[in-house]
Amino acid sequence: MNDYKIINDPVFGFIKIPRGLLYGIVEHPLFQRLNRINQLGLASVVYPGARHTRFQHSLGAFHLMSEAILSLQQKGIFIFDAEAEAVEAAILMHDIGHGPFSHVLENTLIHGIDHEEISLMMMEQINRDLGGGQLNLAISIFKGDYPKNFLHQLISSQLDMDRLDYLRRDSFYTGVTEGNIGSARIIKMLNVVDDKLVVDHKGIYSLENYLTTRRLMYWQVYLHRTCVAYEKVLVNMLNRAKELVRSGHPLFAPPSLMYFLENEVDKAWFDNHEEALANYELLDDSDIWSAMKVWKLSDDKILSTLATDMLDRHIFKVEVSEEMPPEEHITQIVQRIATQMSISETEAQTYMMSLNTIRKDMYNVDDDSIAILYKNGDIRDISEASELLNVQLLSKKITKYYLCYQRFK
Repeated sequence: MNDYKIINDPVFGFIKIPRGLLYGIVEHPLFQRLNRINQLGLASVVYPGARHTRFQHSLGAFHLMSEAILSLQQKGIFIFDAEAEAVEAAILMHDIGHGPFSHVLENTLIHGIDHEEISLMMMEQINRDLGGGQLNLAISIFKGDYPKNFLHQLISSQLDMDRLDYLRRDSFYTGVTEGNIGSARIIKMLNVVDDKLVVDHKGIYSLENYLTTRRLMYWQVYLHRTCVAYEKVLVNMLNRAKELVRSGHPLFAPPSLMYFLENEVDKAWFDNHEEALANYELLDDSDIWSAMKVWKLSDDKILSTLATDMLDRHIFKVEVSEEMPPEEHITQIVQRIATQMSISETEAQTYMMSLNTIRKDMYNVDDDSIAILYKNGDIRDISEASELLNVQLLSKKITKYYLCYQRFK
């Protein structure tokens, strides 16, 4: 028992983390930072229970990875102990580069670099902090450079442990019970053929449920109209804060947040400024909430209104349609907001409204198919193997237009 640290997880029960390298990652400040970043950003505006963290999700993904490795080994797939530890380390750190509110601010505070690239930077830093070299194999698997490609697929693919955890976990915390999936059965049905992950035919019904569930969770939770509208308030508020700071307007912000308000930070900036990553590592949800409590009292009417909207749950009104809203309709909204707030129409359109096109498919046959293994050794894509599931419908890219704008009492 002394060889493990045991954590009680509400979704999977007791999770055992071996002491040594893996527990060293969990104890690292960069991993502990994930306790201060919500997994679902602002989804709690619709689902009050959705306040679980990236920390919890990362532990859950690690647990599923441990189960997947054990299941594959029991089927005769040869995985060295060092490889098992490395892929478990990689999945622990796969989300370590997320910023405040998870995905919401990826193109607001930073541009041209995603959280996976920042995760890799942080992995390399943890590697140095733990003595150098211990995470080389984990980083190689994470990047997809390691010869055993199926190990990388366990981290990033249609059936990776990341997705299997977040669907179960997000369903649990939102209370959307239709989103529950049979992750344990899917893992038991995993196999490897020619260095690629496949699923035994007996698991096809669990996969059908999995793909249907993903579709439901995206439109009912992740892209819920109210969640999207609330996120737009946050994004516009930060864009206004950036505009004010860069025009010389005095504004309060924690130092780490101020760094990103003052500078246009992209990949090249990260590459040429060491302090960029250091400031990013200090950022979490609390920095944004602390700033907006002060911004609510700002003498700038736009920033004050947006900060008040955020704090008082005064969410943008949202209209969802399958066709682009008419230009005349948008113009009328802009004029009404400008008149009501005594601001310019340009300011009204830039900060007090948002028009976004969201395209999403649940399954891409060409990009990353799910292979079904039959007893006779034949392998077919699930789009051909499933008798009940309309995979063509699931792979159809759905487009919706979200018009969000300031509402008035």
